[in-house]
Formats: sequence, structure tokens, C-alpha cells
Amino acid sequence: MMNKIRKGDNVQVLSGEDKGKTGAVQYVYPKKERVVVAGINMMKKAQRRAPGQVRTQTGIIEREGAMHWSKVALVCPNCNKATRIGFQFTEDRAKYRVCKKCGNPIDKK
Repeated sequence: MMNKIRKGDNVQVLSGEDKGKTGAVQYVYPKKERVVVAGINMMKKAQRRAPGQVRTQTGIIEREGAMHWSKVALVCPNCNKATRIGFQFTEDRAKYRVCKKCGNPIDKK
């Protein structure tokens, strides 16, 4: 199965506290339908030192939280606009992603 959003894609946040911000996707969790975007949805977490670990960062740390993938839109590398994604097939039946605004392929092999 091919996902519309993949690790490394540049996305724009559509709603919430970080609306309008862009960032690269760090993780995709398809079963939970969530993505983690660099620098977006920052959360504070209390981190204790793990037993046996010496150089672990402790205290209150800030890290990215997961958000639902319906709240982000892929930024097309061709037209630089937040867009929806479509799929098309090559002659040898390989599937690739297409920008719905400009119609150009995003990752055609």
C-alpha cells in the first residue's frame, strides 16, 4: 500500500496551534494515521535518568508530538503550494504520486 504522506516529505499544517507552519516529516505511523513533523506540535516531557545510563538528557525536555495526518498537506516540490495527492500508474503498472494542483508527478521513478 502506498501512503500519500511519507517520511522526508515537506508538509504544511492545516489546523491547530501551528497552522501555516511547514516542516519535514520525521515519522509516519500508518496504523494510527499519525505523522511527526520536525519543529511542529512541540510537547514538554519530564525525562528521568534511566538506570545504568550516564549521559542521558534529564529534566523537562521538549520534543515533537504526533498529529493526525489529515491536519497536514503535502507541499508540492514543483509548484510550492500545499496540495492534495492523487495516484497514477506508469505503463509497467508502477504507482506514483501526483500533485492535484499542477498535475506534475511528485516521485515518479
